[in-house]
Amino acid sequence: QVHLVESGGGFVQAGASLRLSCAASGRTRSRYALGWFRQSSGKERAFVAAIRSRGDRTYYSDSVNGRFTISVDNAKNTVDQQMNTLKPEDTAVYYCSAGPYGSMRPADFEFWGQGTQVTVSS
Repeated sequence: QVHLVESGGGFVQAGASLRLSCAASGRTRSRYALGWFRQSSGKERAFVAAIRSRGDRTYYSDSVNGRFTISVDNAKNTVDQQMNTLKPEDTAVYYCSAGPYGSMRPADFEFWGQGTQVTVSS
């Protein structure tokens, strides 16, 4: 069982930065990824970024690649997402999740946090 709690959302203007953090408790197997998904109003939940729980491999969606950076701190049991050059289209509820490494499908991810709102104004 894995318990996830997000923090760090907020309201910013376009071009600004935000850092999301997710506190993870419980056991994550080495082949698991810790990731971020987002869901905008009226849209399906979409993959953003993920990192292998050991912290040695990452992968990103095309829409955020180069702007977002995911990292894991195994000593603190947190996975962070640094979001730079935010755009209005980044506005969404962001969810932390744990699931199989390599997948981008929400259905494959077994554990979810409650979500944190990010709003980017133009």
